[in-house]
Amino acid sequence: MTTTLSIRELTRSGKILLDYDYIEIEDKKSHQYKGVFVPDRYAKEVKELISRKVLINQQKQKEALLKHAGIADGDIGKKNIQEIKSDKIDR
Repeated sequence: MTTTLSIRELTRSGKILLDYDYIEIEDKKSHQYKGVFVPDRYAKEVKELISRKVLINQQKQKEALLKHAGIADGDIGKKNIQEIKSDKIDR
């Protein structure tokens, strides 16, 4: 089960956290989406998922930056800048 609450409602009744699988947090005045609260029974899985997504995004940014700088011309994997430069010199 899910629900949408304001931050104020969430702080007023902590017991409500036990009743839902996740709770969407919304600013009730502006109806702006603020985030999601996940109970502790799902926290580890969600944290792992977010960590993987962050790592993938960092890798994509690194590749784009190195390609833009002319250092990398293909898949760089988990190599650091020194290894990439060394490979490029060896070619």
